[in-house]
Amino acid sequence: MSHLAYVIAAYAASALAICGLAAWILVDQRAQKRALEELEARGFRRRSAGRGE
Repeated sequence: MSHLAYVIAAYAASALAICGLAAWILVDQRAQKRALEELEARGFRRRSAGRGE
């Protein structure tokens, strides 16, 4: 029972870190999508879009 607090704290820290990384990824994804839309609005096109489009 003496190690229970350590194990709970370790799991809580890990869960907090994983949730923080997931939030960071979602925020960055939105920022990248906005940047891509802004570039496309200015006339820049992705190479993956193809020449015919």
